[in-house]
Amino acid sequence: MHSTLQDFFARETPRMTALADQIWSLAELRYAETASAQLHMDALAALGFRITRNVAGIPTAFLAEWGDEGPVLAFLGEYDALSGLNQESGALVCTPSVDSPGLAGHGCGHHLLGTSAHFAAIALQAHLQHTGEKARVRYYGCPAEEGGSGKTFMARAGVFDDVDAALTWHPASFSGVFSQSTLANVQAKFIFHGKASHAAHSPHLGRSALDAVELMNVGVNYLREHMPSDARVHYAVTDSGGLSPNVVQARAEVLYLIRAAQNHEAAELYERVQNVARGAALMTDCRVEIVFDKACSNLLQNTTLNQVLHAQMQALGPLRVASEEQGKAGAFQATLSANDIDAVSRPLSAVLRGQVPTVFEGLAPYDPAAKDIMFGSTDVADVSWITPTVQAWVACYAFGTPLHSWQMVSQGQSALAHAGMVRAAQALAATAIELVRQPQLLEQAKAELLERRGGQPYICPIPADVPLPFLR
Repeated sequence: MHSTLQDFFARETPRMTALADQIWSLAELRYAETASAQLHMDALAALGFRITRNVAGIPTAFLAEWGDEGPVLAFLGEYDALSGLNQESGALVCTPSVDSPGLAGHGCGHHLLGTSAHFAAIALQAHLQHTGEKARVRYYGCPAEEGGSGKTFMARAGVFDDVDAALTWHPASFSGVFSQSTLANVQAKFIFHGKASHAAHSPHLGRSALDAVELMNVGVNYLREHMPSDARVHYAVTDSGGLSPNVVQARAEVLYLIRAAQNHEAAELYERVQNVARGAALMTDCRVEIVFDKACSNLLQNTTLNQVLHAQMQALGPLRVASEEQGKAGAFQATLSANDIDAVSRPLSAVLRGQVPTVFEGLAPYDPAAKDIMFGSTDVADVSWITPTVQAWVACYAFGTPLHSWQMVSQGQSALAHAGMVRAAQALAATAIELVRQPQLLEQAKAELLERRGGQPYICPIPADVPLPFLR
């Protein structure tokens, strides 16, 4: 990384760190990230980015663009939090903040994710201003990754269609190219409507919607034996029908999240789950209402871009962490179980060589031939069907810290979190600069995407008639 860009990162790091900490403190949930989005927009507008608000009809989605010529390089930013993960910063035990107990928390590091992508976008802008090279720099403010598929709704609206390449990352407890595929998913509500009655005096007159929910859950559990081994189905009872056991429940609701390796497999499994729900309604003489909530695609890897990113991460060298931060990370690591740490250690066994670090300072190996699956989902996947997309994992937490945990929230304002955030911005910016300098890489990446799609166009997994969640 040339000295001008190094100076830029050194100068701007305090401002970006403060932005990340502000968003950590806001901890806003899906589609309600009003203040977080505004902070990003204000900062980007001050640097000359043109702001487009209300992208895809979503009040907390926006587009910031700088430049008029050259390839369109997009940085994908997120800033949503998770429900119920409010946590006191720096605490070594699960301690909800006294200021807002029980509310949301950044248990997936999206305060860092969005800020680092923002940092990379303005670093690319600074590089272009210094060198005179040409590109159109975009930052996409993407809400509701957690349970909302914000990017999928944005993709449905066509907002990524003219992008030449998309770059993003995710906070983790190790560093490396995000080289796994992810699971496609469908999320839907199943609302059962029955008939209330006195549960003791006249139970024969009632039709229990709660019974229907329970029968559906039992039926889906039997279905698990006959699903693909890499499929996943989860549910949460979101309305049990009231608090009075002596009333036959006239309404009950369950929310299902259905995952499979490819879009068509998720759609097929969703149809089978719907049939189970219809059977449960028939058995209980209830009516079932099925409400499609959201979906996202399976992630398409791009080896061309992955290799560029891996080379840039190698060139940056190890993530050096001071002994004081090593000690703090060690204290957090001591709160984790052996299974927590093993879940991260096993895939990295070749580089760890039997040693478990407190902080992962190195780089995971990248194997272009690997066909691993990360058994989670991301709406970045829908962008990857439209334009070549690349992602990194970057260490921001004590090694082994699991996603969606109180430990992750508690470490979210640490010096290690900030260092990882800056490192991610450096890697993304360096990768984008390489794409500007070698435009043939973009052509190779686009050709690879067409090959991986196998001649299929992108078809949004959310039907056109499904409204945005906040409009229902």
